[in-house]
Amino acid sequence: MQAAAKFWDGAAQKYAKSPISDMQAYEYTLGRTRSYLKETDVALELGCGTAATAIQLADDVAELVATDVSGGMLEVGRERVNKAGTKNIRLVQATPESAPEGPFDVVMAHNLIHLLEDGDIAMVEVAKRVKPGGLFISKTPCLSENMQSLKFRLLKTAIPLMQFFGKAPFVRFFSIAELERSVTDAGFRIIESGNFPADPPSRYLVARKL
Repeated sequence: MQAAAKFWDGAAQKYAKSPISDMQAYEYTLGRTRSYLKETDVALELGCGTAATAIQLADDVAELVATDVSGGMLEVGRERVNKAGTKNIRLVQATPESAPEGPFDVVMAHNLIHLLEDGDIAMVEVAKRVKPGGLFISKTPCLSENMQSLKFRLLKTAIPLMQFFGKAPFVRFFSIAELERSVTDAGFRIIESGNFPADPPSRYLVARKL
């Protein structure tokens, strides 16, 4: 995780200035997530980055603990939280394995699982942190699926070279079926799913802990 932290520390300022690539898909899944949250919930977000989504969802829960492996990302996140005047977000530097244990009503992971070297282990850690009957909400690019976009097909082939020169983080390539199997094997039942955007497929999942 030290390599991941170093990469994202270096990318934090540029990442913070980058626009959301598909705002329509982002806003749709943000709305779907809000529909599952309650004002009494204590939530955990893994891989919160610069806290943009945490700030968007903070008013929908009682407390939101937002974690990221990168101190640089969290530094930007703290500036954003302070500027927004949000009082119920607590930012913590942590991996999924070292994140606060809770248990939480909801655990979220947006655009994170494909960046973890062992997503199956991470899912076990997620399950430990969700109350029985609680929710896991995630959105994950499934990069082994077929892509129609020439841009993303070229990017997919370029990732190993970019990684060699330190221009890209670790990325896992897996299918939608593999992702969903990892979630269900960890003790969840998927209650909502969809691809937003569809190309490349970014799988939105809502799963309830059994």
